[in-house]
Amino acid sequence: MRQTLLSVGMAVGLTLLGCTPARSQLLINGAGSTFGYPIYSKWFDAYTKVDPSVRFNYQSIGSGGGINMLLNRTVDIGASDAPLTAEQIKRAPAPVLHFPTVLGAVSIAYNLPGLKGTLRLTGPVIADIYLGKITQWSDPAVAQLNPGMTLPAKPITVVHRSDGSGDTYIFADYLSKISPEWASKVGTSTALKWPTGLGGKGNEGVTALVTQTPYSIGYVTLIYALQIHQPVAEVQNRDGVWIMPSLKSVTAAAAGAASNMPSDFRVSIVNAPGHDAYPISSFTWMIVYARQEDAKKGAAIKKFLSWMLEQGQRYASAMNYAPLPPEVVTLEQAQLEKLEVASK
Repeated sequence: MRQTLLSVGMAVGLTLLGCTPARSQLLINGAGSTFGYPIYSKWFDAYTKVDPSVRFNYQSIGSGGGINMLLNRTVDIGASDAPLTAEQIKRAPAPVLHFPTVLGAVSIAYNLPGLKGTLRLTGPVIADIYLGKITQWSDPAVAQLNPGMTLPAKPITVVHRSDGSGDTYIFADYLSKISPEWASKVGTSTALKWPTGLGGKGNEGVTALVTQTPYSIGYVTLIYALQIHQPVAEVQNRDGVWIMPSLKSVTAAAAGAASNMPSDFRVSIVNAPGHDAYPISSFTWMIVYARQEDAKKGAAIKKFLSWMLEQGQRYASAMNYAPLPPEVVTLEQAQLEKLEVASK
């Protein structure tokens, strides 16, 4: 049976041992983002062929969990689709560095049996569905966006993440920018008090729930929806254009990021201007401590991050992520020189 991404959302270190005995390899532990898990799994596998002395154990547990494990120093790399907040930075036992890795899209997946054509949704309508204000697929607010389409008079089953999630942060950040009511009542965080809906753990759990539940809607990283051919909605962007999530539309959303990139790389590109920009796009980050006390492990992490910024970007497009803009790569390479490794 063909293995899908839904069956591999787990620690990947077990599959990346290769032919080199584990006792001769340096283990680097990471945890967090399910948004970035597919490309990270690919990178870790590829990198162990470049440097067989290193292996990776990555737990795809969601950004919130990855951040907590990094702050508790139980992993070497925390992966998140949301940069650390000011409060989290204060909680960190030492300074951290954010490294954007790739760009991706949070897609709006839906399960509408028998529907012909592609569903169209605006940000305010998505917000009202998740606020519990729009409860039927045949609601006039949805119908007027989809003229000529027969929408069922069925209740909408709302699906969201149950775990701390960078996808939730990106999704909520977008809704907060286009819906004042969402901003005031729900807000932006990796974990929310949801007004309505069912919770699924990880992108895997949300995708499975949408797939198995007729008349449902959920937000998932684009690659998960594509893996199982789950329909995703066109979303109206800031310029009023209907846009599908894609490499092109994510790249368009990132177009202005390099010129406005803050020095710590903590930036949001949701609801970006631009005719071709998909509005629910984001960087995803690997976060490490600025000073690596374990000299051997710190040197290996620094070497891997350098590879990620160069050779690693070549894998992005084939996996439906947008590679980093060259200008951002240059900025990150300069930051990498600031990553301090303790003397042996």
